[in-house]
Amino acid sequence: MQVIDARGLSCPQPVLLAKKMIDSNLYSTFKVLVDDMAAFENISALAKSFNLTVSHEQMVDHIEMTLLK
Repeated sequence: MQVIDARGLSCPQPVLLAKKMIDSNLYSTFKVLVDDMAAFENISALAKSFNLTVSHEQMVDHIEMTLLK
């Protein structure tokens, strides 16, 4: 599974990386690691706009998001 490590990046970079992965159509499922609540919310909104399923797990120092096409 492809993983985008967007920890330490400020918006809009995490969203742009997720959008690039969605547009690539290479993976039906991928993960995005974020450590910023704004990035989490913005990627969730992006996924919703593409009708993707999003699940997440809160880790100690970041949020692990899984996006499923």
